Amino acid sequence: MTAGSKHLCPACGKAATGNFCPHCGAQLGGRFCDQCGAKAAQAATFCNQCGAKMRSGGQRATAASVLGGQNLPWWIAGAAMFVLILVVGVRMVQPAGPATSAPATQTGAPFAGGGGGTPPDLSGMTMRESADQLFNRVMTMVSQGDSLGSQFFVQMALEAYDQARPLDHDGLFHMSLLNRSAGNLDAALANAQEVLAQDANHLLALTAAAEATAELGRADEAAAHYRRVLEIYDAEIARGLTEYTDHAAFLQSVRGEAEAFLAGR
Repeated sequence: MTAGSKHLCPACGKAATGNFCPHCGAQLGGRFCDQCGAKAAQAATFCNQCGAKMRSGGQRATAASVLGGQNLPWWIAGAAMFVLILVVGVRMVQPAGPATSAPATQTGAPFAGGGGGTPPDLSGMTMRESADQLFNRVMTMVSQGDSLGSQFFVQMALEAYDQARPLDHDGLFHMSLLNRSAGNLDAALANAQEVLAQDANHLLALTAAAEATAELGRADEAAAHYRRVLEIYDAEIARGLTEYTDHAAFLQSVRGEAEAFLAGR
């Protein structure tokens, strides 16, 4: 509808041109249903698409109005799912109360715990025990090629270890492997270096540092770490450290890994 050469604002009825009314600010492009967003006639009382009652004025439906309409159930469902995931995540890294009947676990066992099925019950464990269980789960998933599942748990495991600090050498080695599996190579190297600052010949930390620097493209540093691994391997194994025993399967492949890397240079 026009007055002379000008359109009439659908909200205030005054003559206006352009995209917005200079008198009331209403959009001049037409009326739109607040429920479904469909365009409606200026004089329409009800939407011809969904039947909702039209508001007076010419403004376009906004995100807020759509949320209040037929899309509301979907937003509620999405919000509920987010809250559920958040609660489960917090529960898994939360310090526990008095111990319950949770089954005893071997916290230092190398990559134990299984990647499939039900997640471990962490309710009766200390923060460090929970972190070790999550570590075992992530490493098992990685070994089974379940990258999607491992990435779901890896951040929980890293947060649990952070909350369990100060960590022993085994805990820092676990963090290094977790960070490497998540692609956090600088953090993985930093974890290994924390151990090497206290024990320069720690076999697990030397290997973790070698792997991280190799993936970072720092081949000379990786080669230096691998040479040191070969120099002290037998003497270190003879020390019989608890973490060496717990990760015996891992250490069995270390010498061959070092030799293969150095031979390829």
